[in-house]
Amino acid sequence: MKITTDHIQSSNKPLEINHAREFNFLAEKLEKKGLDVEALIQKLQDLQIAIPSWALGTGGTRFGRFSGGGEPSSLIQKIQDVGILHALNRSSDSISLHIPWDIPQNYDAILQTAAEGEIRFDAVNSNTFQDQADQSLSFKFGSLANNDKSIRELAIAHNKEVIQIGEKLGSKALTVWLADGSSFPGQHSFRKTLQNTHESLHEIYQELPNDWKMLIEYKPYEPYFYSTVISDWGTSFLLANKLGEKAFTLVDLGHHLPNTNIEQIVATLMTESKLGGFHFNDSKYGDDDLTVGSIKPYQLFLIFNELVAGFEETSNPASAWMIDASHNLKDPMEDLLQSVEAIKLAYAQALIVDRKSLAEAQGSQDVGQGQEILQEAFRTDLRPLVREAIRQSGGAISPIQSYRELKVRESLIKERGKESKASVL
Repeated sequence: MKITTDHIQSSNKPLEINHAREFNFLAEKLEKKGLDVEALIQKLQDLQIAIPSWALGTGGTRFGRFSGGGEPSSLIQKIQDVGILHALNRSSDSISLHIPWDIPQNYDAILQTAAEGEIRFDAVNSNTFQDQADQSLSFKFGSLANNDKSIRELAIAHNKEVIQIGEKLGSKALTVWLADGSSFPGQHSFRKTLQNTHESLHEIYQELPNDWKMLIEYKPYEPYFYSTVISDWGTSFLLANKLGEKAFTLVDLGHHLPNTNIEQIVATLMTESKLGGFHFNDSKYGDDDLTVGSIKPYQLFLIFNELVAGFEETSNPASAWMIDASHNLKDPMEDLLQSVEAIKLAYAQALIVDRKSLAEAQGSQDVGQGQEILQEAFRTDLRPLVREAIRQSGGAISPIQSYRELKVRESLIKERGKESKASVL
């Protein structure tokens, strides 16, 4: 299925009058505060969120997976689905591939499909947390950190292959999430595994093209529960610093212990010009991979508050933005539309923070006023602003409503079948 301009215009028509009324009211309010509404709209339009190829199908739990049908069973179909999302929200213009889950078989066809949907290729992700069917050695006890040099070399070779695939697609970054760790004291040497990891990453780093980045992800636990080699932002930052100017820390919102102050981590990394980007999701207990903004919307706003301040006050390079979530109950595409909207809303709220007044309140130790300034921005309903930014870009005023009215899932089931399931999931 392909979403056309006629589809968008038809779905927008019944909403235009009410939307215009709500937007004009909000715009007048913002302008009275001295805010440039058109500049805000441009910044919202510029923020594009990559969609991971693995998020387009139903995920699952250890206990079951409940597919909704019509899922993309090939990489081309996944790219087409991202094209549908982007046509609706004009905010998802790229796809991030996980190798070897989505190795292109026909690069010309892949690139043509992407071009037709106005989709580019974001960071490519390596996978050394699973053994593949034809793999000669096992990653059961680690990959880049493994004591066995031959296993490390296998993992290094895989990452180099991922870079080569990404080059053919026009990607500009490699994301490394390392699952290596231990579940029991004495299982391995902390110092040795960290040293092995650095040496392995250094060899991969040497393979990076000059205009690429290496994004180093971290996670405190799972799949191992005693130690993880790259367990926190500090370890990732340490490795990125040792590797060089092309290496950065990647923040996954679900990869933190409960109540971690993620916004402080973001501020620290930006101060050091080492924030590489985000994997957006939400969580209640751990790495829950829930819809962005569904559990902790205020935390999301506070993170963007630090990002907006960092954009203005630091030399941190442009960040990579991607959703990393799993869906077992919702239609995955609806979930992704909700997540992108939540990200844009938090960004919009952060953009209207009165930074001059906030700095004055902080400088005079006016704690209460500082809180008031932040909560005034957070409590302002900026959904009409986000919708207007999408509308002016040629998207749907209400992407999810349009998705349902256009019966996208029903059309995909008709095209692909009720039993069609996303590959590799």
